[in-house]
Amino acid sequence: MLVAHRVNPWPGMKSSRSFTRPLLLALALAVLGACQSNTPAPPAAVALPSSPAPRPPAAAPSARAILATYVAIAEASYSDALQGARQLSAAIDDLLERPGEDTLQRARAAWLAARVPYLQTEAYRFGNAFVDEWEPRVNSWPLDEGLIDYVAASYGAESDNNYFYTANIIANPLLDIGGISVDASSITPQLLAETLHAIDGVDANVATGYHAIEFLLWGQDLNGTRPGAGQRPATDYDISRCSNGGCERRRDYLRAVTALLITDLEEMAQSWQSGGAAYQQLMAKGDAGGLATMLTGMGSLAYGELAGERIRLGLLLHDPEEEQDCFSDNTLWSHYYDAVSIHNVYRGRYTRSNGDVVNGASLEALLRVQAPAEHAEMNARVEATEAAMAALVAQPQPYDVLIASGNADGERLLSAVVTALMEETRAIERVINVLGLQNVSIEGSDSLPPVR
Repeated sequence: MLVAHRVNPWPGMKSSRSFTRPLLLALALAVLGACQSNTPAPPAAVALPSSPAPRPPAAAPSARAILATYVAIAEASYSDALQGARQLSAAIDDLLERPGEDTLQRARAAWLAARVPYLQTEAYRFGNAFVDEWEPRVNSWPLDEGLIDYVAASYGAESDNNYFYTANIIANPLLDIGGISVDASSITPQLLAETLHAIDGVDANVATGYHAIEFLLWGQDLNGTRPGAGQRPATDYDISRCSNGGCERRRDYLRAVTALLITDLEEMAQSWQSGGAAYQQLMAKGDAGGLATMLTGMGSLAYGELAGERIRLGLLLHDPEEEQDCFSDNTLWSHYYDAVSIHNVYRGRYTRSNGDVVNGASLEALLRVQAPAEHAEMNARVEATEAAMAALVAQPQPYDVLIASGNADGERLLSAVVTALMEETRAIERVINVLGLQNVSIEGSDSLPPVR
């Protein structure tokens, strides 16, 4: 059974795990000893409560029930991401109506808040073909931001790999680059999605999604591995006091890219409803195939994507260009909520943006009954990852500072997270084996040794 209820999280609690307080019961026994005569009477017989009958062992949840929870969490988390995007759109409307530092800061805060539910969907990417094919529309990175808007001279004037490296669509309504003509006189969602995004087959030509919006709200982070995020001025959106030119078109771009994000999230939220495309693809795999999909997503996000591409690679290269939320310096929280996404799937539990909880049958409950040793190992690895992530976000330095050459504390903190994720993935592989699942392929990374 799936259960939804409202919880009041403890103040300051940032983990998605649930905690219960032990119930302390006070038991009092009355001693009867009053005597009717001087002759001691034998103690009165006292009836002691009988021991409760032993409980039968808990039944393992069915694979179909576990998949029902998985689908319910997907639908809820994508719906929350959609609601977050709508709230972001409202904040951007306020910014464009009254450009100022206060409305710009509120729009940035709305972007940060919108990332929280979206990041908790990331464990659904790998193994779900519908999601994996859709994901580049909303979360592609890194991006060559010169495609979209003005950049600093340090960005460079050209790239051997990208003709559109400095196309600057906001400043140039008509383009003819490398034999490709672009009419960008009207900046619309269709132009961004159908023409500019990944134009010329270059993945770094990111014209849509969260990170294009992030760039438009923060601007370039020109601090390298020193502290500081992007510092785009609010006057970039003020027609009467326009800074850096193209304010009208920049406003059009920000409106269009935000509207497109909402449209894309509407599609994904609907796809997890009964009969939707993602739902149908999952159910067509059968029970074993569905469980394999869940573990593929958990392992691939933990290992190849999060530990490898998003954390370890930047640490090896000391390169802030490998930072995911590079304009806002929100990257550590992105890593944190990616781990939460993995654990939501494992525990069959998701805390919604409004505080409601969706939970039900889970992989964790299945292992508790069918494979106690693997259950104990997996739970220990999950808790180790959560502890490493909590230590990472508790300290004040952002990711691009932590990866600086010679930052010993940064290397220690990030390496601890990578190690925890690697060990968690090895536990996931043991779960796959004990459940006898087939055709599970966990993605790796060139920055890490093979998972096995």
